[in-house]
Amino acid sequence: MAAPPAMTPTPSTNRARPSLYRWLTAAGMLAALLAWLGGLAWFIHDAMRAPTRPPHVDGIVALTGGQGRIDESLHLLAQGDADRLLISGVDLHATLGDFLRHQARPVPLTLWTHTTLGHSATSTLGNADETAEWVRAYHIRSLVVVTAGYHIRRAMLEISRTVPDVRLYGYPIRSPALRHLLHPATMRLMVTEYDKWLLACLNVARLTRPLHGLINHADTRPGAPPVMG
Repeated sequence: MAAPPAMTPTPSTNRARPSLYRWLTAAGMLAALLAWLGGLAWFIHDAMRAPTRPPHVDGIVALTGGQGRIDESLHLLAQGDADRLLISGVDLHATLGDFLRHQARPVPLTLWTHTTLGHSATSTLGNADETAEWVRAYHIRSLVVVTAGYHIRRAMLEISRTVPDVRLYGYPIRSPALRHLLHPATMRLMVTEYDKWLLACLNVARLTRPLHGLINHADTRPGAPPVMG
């Protein structure tokens, strides 16, 4: 008895498979885009929330780089919400007096004696490392992080990795840029910060840090010496 002939795909079946693959690829890309847009909408809404007064903590860290961060952190320290303050990522030539001269007179003695300036940080990762050193030096167990609303999530994530045993509270400062949310520059800022936060969630920045250090040696703080090359 002769064996039955082998089944071979018809030309129409061969044509259908690439079409199905393309459709699934397009559907996957659309789903990823919608998820990204939904996350961006949440991120913008989160960045605009008003800060709430934290409980009393051991320390405050203010990350330089935007309006209101340092003044608000000094205010929190002055009203007794924390015992100590670190201002991280300060200009190389800045002094504590440069910040306190803008405060109402007389300046409380606490601001002079319990404020530390950190001059080594030049990035969010640097802020986290600088904060960790200060936390260990002063035995900080609870910490308020003061930075812009669009930066608060990434900053707290990176700091939590360097001081995992410290209880963190976010104190977001609403950036003046967010007053004009639909301005192209504001939208670029929010998209950039959102993508940076997503990469921080994957810990990409720390994984690629050695390579980044070889490529980019620039110190972006005001007053830093220019890089020759």
